[in-house]
Amino acid sequence: MELWHAIVLGIVQGLTEFLPVSSSAHLRIVGELIGANDPGAAFTAITQIGTEAAVIIYFRKDIARIIAAWWRALIGRRGPNWRARAGWPTRTAEADPDAQLAWFIVLGSVPIVVLGLAFQDTIESTFRNLYLIAGTLAVFAVFLGFADRIGKKRRDLNELTLPHAIGFGFAQSLALIPGVSRSGGTITMGLLLGYTREAAARYSFLLALPAVLGSGLYQLAKTAGEPAIAGAPSALATAVATLVAFGVGYAVIIGFLALVSKKSYAPFVWYRIGLAAVIVILLGTGTLHAYGSV
Repeated sequence: MELWHAIVLGIVQGLTEFLPVSSSAHLRIVGELIGANDPGAAFTAITQIGTEAAVIIYFRKDIARIIAAWWRALIGRRGPNWRARAGWPTRTAEADPDAQLAWFIVLGSVPIVVLGLAFQDTIESTFRNLYLIAGTLAVFAVFLGFADRIGKKRRDLNELTLPHAIGFGFAQSLALIPGVSRSGGTITMGLLLGYTREAAARYSFLLALPAVLGSGLYQLAKTAGEPAIAGAPSALATAVATLVAFGVGYAVIIGFLALVSKKSYAPFVWYRIGLAAVIVILLGTGTLHAYGSV
C-alpha cells in the first residue's frame, strides 16, 4: 500500500465510520478500486482508533461526566447495595442516569466482543465477500428506512432501559458483517425502540467506544508482535490512514449530528441501495472481485 492509498482510505474511514453506510464495506470496495486490494479487517480495526479518538474529543465532557458518575456509584458513594452501585434509585438516593448509562454501555458491548472473538476467522475472510456486502447494504437499508418511518422518536437517552441497552448491543454486533454498519444497526434499533434520531446517533457513538477501541488496540498489539505479511499495509501506511481518519471523522461527527436533528435518514437509505447495485454491476463486469483482486 502506497501512502496515497493510505490517505484515500483514511478519508473513506473518516467519512463513513459514523454514517449508517458501513465503513468496512467502503474500505473493502475503495481499497480494491484504487489498487490497494482489500486492506483487511486488521487495517480497518486499527484505523477506527482514529475515528474513536475523534469521538472521545468531541464528547469529552459527556464521557468525563459519565465516567465520574459511574466511579462514584461503583465505589459506594451512592450506597453500598447493588442498586446504588448500578445507579438505580434507592431509599436514600435518586436514580443517576449517567451511572446507569455507563453500565448500559458496558453491558451493550458484551455481544460484539463475544461474537467478534468467536467468529474472528470468518469475519476476516468469508464476511468480506462483496456479494454478501452488497446484500447486507441493501437489506439493512430497508430496515433503516422502515425504522425511520415508523419510529415514534420520543425517547431521549435519559430514558434508556436495561432491555433497550441489550437490544442496542445485539444490533451493534451485526456490524461484524461488513455492509451492515455499526452505526446503522444501532441507529435502526434506537428508532424502532422510539428514540429520537439524535439520541440514537449519540448513543451509537458512545456505545462504540469500548468495543471499537478494544478491537483496534487488540489488532494493533497482535500485528505488532507478528512478522510483516506480504501485501499487507505497512505500519506507516496504517498510521497515516488512522491520523487522516481522525481529522475527517471529527468533522463528520459535527455535520452528522446537525443533519439528523433536522432531517430523516432517507438519503442514507437510497445511497446504500444504490451502492449495492453498483457493487453487483462492478462484480458482473469483473471490475471488482468477490474476494479481492487476484
